[in-house]
Amino acid sequence: MKILTAEQMREADRLTIERGIPGLILMENAAYAVIEAMGHEHSPLSSRRVVVFCGKGNNGGDGLAIARGLLRRVAALHVLLAGKPEELSGDAAANYKMLRASGGDVVFEVSDEMRRADIVVDALLGTGLRGPVQGKYLELIRSINEDFPIAKIVAVDIPSGMLVRADLTVTFTAPKPELIFGDLPGKLIVAPIGTPPELIQSDLEVSEAGDFAPLFAPRKPDANKGNYGHVLLIGGGPGKTGAAAMAGLAALRAGAGLVTVACADPSLLAPELMSDSLDHFTLEKITVVAVGPGLGKNAELLVRLMKEVTVPMVIDADGLNSIAGTDFRGRGVETILTPHPGEMARLLGRPVKDRLADARSFAKERNMCLVLKGHRTLIALPDGRVWVNPTGSPAMATGGTGDVLTGLTAGLVAQFPNDIPTAVRAAVWLHGRAGQIGAVELTEQCLIATDLLHYLPRAIRETTTSSISFGLK
Repeated sequence: MKILTAEQMREADRLTIERGIPGLILMENAAYAVIEAMGHEHSPLSSRRVVVFCGKGNNGGDGLAIARGLLRRVAALHVLLAGKPEELSGDAAANYKMLRASGGDVVFEVSDEMRRADIVVDALLGTGLRGPVQGKYLELIRSINEDFPIAKIVAVDIPSGMLVRADLTVTFTAPKPELIFGDLPGKLIVAPIGTPPELIQSDLEVSEAGDFAPLFAPRKPDANKGNYGHVLLIGGGPGKTGAAAMAGLAALRAGAGLVTVACADPSLLAPELMSDSLDHFTLEKITVVAVGPGLGKNAELLVRLMKEVTVPMVIDADGLNSIAGTDFRGRGVETILTPHPGEMARLLGRPVKDRLADARSFAKERNMCLVLKGHRTLIALPDGRVWVNPTGSPAMATGGTGDVLTGLTAGLVAQFPNDIPTAVRAAVWLHGRAGQIGAVELTEQCLIATDLLHYLPRAIRETTTSSISFGLK
């Protein structure tokens, strides 16, 4: 699903209107979407006491259209306007007139009766906000957050200034960057309002569970292990074989047909894993190489691999540290790097300043696929496209989870070498979703890295059966 900035959204609206869909109709569709979501989340609406806070711009116009749609459908309705009616313009002014003509009343201050509301609609400020919230708007945002103790808060398009503690946000056409990267407290629904799909253009997208359903279609009855790739996992130096063992097992759990682990101590490996020596492994018949987990810094080995490997290669952990400070270049999406922020800083030679900009520029300049791990992991491609991963949990802040991701990535790329971007995105999504599921069952404190493999099947099933939009609350 594409993510649209405020500027991109305005352009999409402008082009939609040029195609003959009036702005008032877009507002009407937006209002219907919010009312429908309210009815689904807070049924029955007929028993609800609702307050709608409306700003002076287009977001307020949406709010006024929502209020008009709620007239005589709820137990009590109050509409609060942030400014004078004469300050409204365009479609917002038109919706105000229609609301008044329909018998709707408008007030300008919060009353004691309004504080009894059980639903508050925040339509004060949208994506057009510039600078910090001040004055009357800041006062009203504080009122929404503090003066309605029993109310559920529904935000229209975006919580005003990202300051409103919304329980539900209904955004239109596409998610906005603030909703994806910000601290969104509640549930997010993305509602279409009539914008033609071809007008929704962006090189920033968010992964959805359904994106990966084709990867997990039933296998052919006559399938054999040779159909699903052979992963070579290189790592696990003295004292750190566990990292390579976890990565190798994750590659198998992801569905790879064969996995060989080249490590210092093969006695720690699961019986399903083949083993090789760190000094004498072979690249023959290997379809994916993954290097780094527990390896120890080994620049010489990485130089050799970068020259000799002709299949997709995943580089993580000590593999990343071994190429930091060099002028290495990848082979397009077949070179996959999975750094955490500290490793990314070493690759850049400076601290990460802007995660999105740094990931995009690094992937383009070095011609590779970059998985920049962290809250909202980014998957950047050499052509400039970036996906945001919405899954994950603080429970995953424990040793070994990165090694599991390396294995999942290698295992999925082994099976789908002709669609590496989707395979990589799937690995990241499943990794985070397994962590979310595990955190619920085990608590955030008790989850350990190998637990992710236990919850992986449930995460995979969600790609074809879940109603979760894209992993947000």
